[in-house]
Amino acid sequence: MCKKFTVIGMSDSRQVWFPPQVMNLITAGRVFSGGKRHHEIVASLLPADAVWIDITVPLEAVFEEYKKYDDIVVFASGDPLFYGFGVTLKREFPEAEIAVFPAANSLQMLAHRMLLPYADMRCVSLTGRPWDAFDQALILGERLIGVLTDKVKTPAAIAARMYEYGYDNYRITVGEQLGNEASERVRSFSVKEAADAEFATPNCMIMEQTESRPRPFGIPENEFDLLDGRVNMITKAPIRLLTLRELDLPRRKSFWDIGFCTGSVSIEARLQFPHLKVTSFEIRPECEDILVRNARRFGAPGITPVMGDFMAANLSTLPAPDAVFIGGHGGKLKEIVARVSEVLLPGGVIVFNSVTPESYDMFQEAVAAQGRRVMISRRVAIDSFNPIEILRAE
Repeated sequence: MCKKFTVIGMSDSRQVWFPPQVMNLITAGRVFSGGKRHHEIVASLLPADAVWIDITVPLEAVFEEYKKYDDIVVFASGDPLFYGFGVTLKREFPEAEIAVFPAANSLQMLAHRMLLPYADMRCVSLTGRPWDAFDQALILGERLIGVLTDKVKTPAAIAARMYEYGYDNYRITVGEQLGNEASERVRSFSVKEAADAEFATPNCMIMEQTESRPRPFGIPENEFDLLDGRVNMITKAPIRLLTLRELDLPRRKSFWDIGFCTGSVSIEARLQFPHLKVTSFEIRPECEDILVRNARRFGAPGITPVMGDFMAANLSTLPAPDAVFIGGHGGKLKEIVARVSEVLLPGGVIVFNSVTPESYDMFQEAVAAQGRRVMISRRVAIDSFNPIEILRAE
């Protein structure tokens, strides 16, 4: 028999009401599931012999319970297919028959409370999720951003991250316990005010841009914090942009910058291609603080620094790259290329900027030893600096 799920969306209202069709499904049901809060609200509507399965983490235990039954009624918050439990069920039980009866999701409810037209709102979920999509929306300068929060990524924590990276150009409205007649609250804040406030859960937030924030492109070298003030240690803006061009970053997912120094290449990549996961490696410990300062200055959250010798780094916990720039090698270019080749995804590229004939030959030999070859070589000279050869291996 095919497993069947009936997924019923609901709000936090204690004056619970469902249409007759849904009430008939509840009355005819025997096995029910949902969060503890859902159980408290609907308990009086359930049959006397009802079986209830709490949705708690780890979800694997919940799914094992589900396997014991053929027909389960699940209560979920708002629209179960909007970052909700309905999506999880479709993934975990792809052969199951699923019927969904949605309610308004929390961001819809908050927009209605604000009388805010929200057709072009960029929606982001931080509920048990990383910062990636939220950071991307910030960097892209989305005018209207709706955010689903959790108990770790709270409105205060989110606002603090925004303030840290200079994104104080939003007005934040937070909806707390929406639908609960006794405790619902809607308040608006500046970014700084939200970072210092406390909020009841569950909550969500809508961010309205108050002014645009410039997104730098081809950042001049003298605007970065430098290593010991040495401007020669930074990749010059024209070289930086040509390097990113050869990495073909619009269609890449994971970019590694080996030998980041000031972080100029990582930051430029993050700002121009915010969909990327950017992982940056550097052996000199003092460079970590330089990267952090520069990332904050230019509004580039989400860069992951990995400090220490690249050859000794644990790469297994990092997102495998499909684009790698080797900006520094400490005399270990062949070894670094070999190690990169072990984790580089199919179709991935390696780019290296050579400043001497010796390093040019060394890179050619290093990639050839890994069954790759240099497909593109561009010779570029900037002002009075020595020419640089931008090499791309595939």
